[in-house]
Amino acid sequence: MPGRKELPSTLERSPKDAQETWIKAHDSAVETYGEGERAHRTAFAALKHSFEKVGDHWEKKGRRGPSDEQAAKGTPKAGKTAEGVDANASKRHLYDVATRLGVPGRSKMSKEELVDAIKKANRRATAKAR
Repeated sequence: MPGRKELPSTLERSPKDAQETWIKAHDSAVETYGEGERAHRTAFAALKHSFEKVGDHWEKKGRRGPSDEQAAKGTPKAGKTAEGVDANASKRHLYDVATRLGVPGRSKMSKEELVDAIKKANRRATAKAR
């Protein structure tokens, strides 16, 4: 199974069901599009419907569905994404995630600012975990 060999490090630290979602979507995309960036984008798009990135790993979302505007389009095109942050979640949920990640100044942030701050905190946590 090619997807298992190419599992991103953030997924190696994630629950088995997140790993399986990514692997199945990746392998199916490889059959359709061939190996490469498009297969990876497709796999992450599928993952984001059920999981969100929190720090250096992925966690199950409270509801299934697209996590950001790009994911809602249903196309695996490269573009501006929320990098796994569930930007369609409530501001309260985003605040709670920001709290868990220790984002400073979160109480005064708008929803959009929380999404950006969580993206940055996720990048730092992933870099630190490598």
